[in-house]
Amino acid sequence: MDKTRGENNRPELETPPVLIVAPLNSIPYTGPPLHDNVSSTKKETEAETIGPAIIFLPSHSTRNELDAMMATTQSGVALTGSAAMGNVGPLLGSVDIAESYDSYYFRVSLPGVSKDEKYFSCDVEPDGTILIKGITTTGEKIVCKRSQVFQMQTQNFCPTGHFSVSFPLPGPVNHRQFTSHFADGILEGIVKKR
Repeated sequence: MDKTRGENNRPELETPPVLIVAPLNSIPYTGPPLHDNVSSTKKETEAETIGPAIIFLPSHSTRNELDAMMATTQSGVALTGSAAMGNVGPLLGSVDIAESYDSYYFRVSLPGVSKDEKYFSCDVEPDGTILIKGITTTGEKIVCKRSQVFQMQTQNFCPTGHFSVSFPLPGPVNHRQFTSHFADGILEGIVKKR
């Protein structure tokens, strides 16, 4: 990758090729039009805001590549491992973020994720980056319950395996003043602003 510095002293990265992948969900977009008629008086150099987007990363990205991609955004969510496989079903890693005068609150959808501390972690960095790592326990082909063996006929949950979810909070935080609660497939966290 080209690591030369741009106007804002940020690394300029090569644009990776666009891959055609199956969507996570196929629901109609009901928001405002994405492409307004742009006045010819606007400069072509102005950035166009398109709203929410999902970016699929290569299946074998390095931590440095992922960090570089996340550093170029002001906000966003990165999914890796089994969370990024693109299978239909409950989306692992959907994030809500809220703000009060002295804290940030976030909640993350983690259906089928083990709460075992040996496999699950949620780290908060001083710059406000949240990194969640874990393992999903659903998505298996065979389920054994109450002395019976079931062969799965439909497969809509995230596949079994390790994953990570990373996203930035709107600003820097005191990472030592962090509380969280994980129940019913939802991780909730509150962290004090710096």
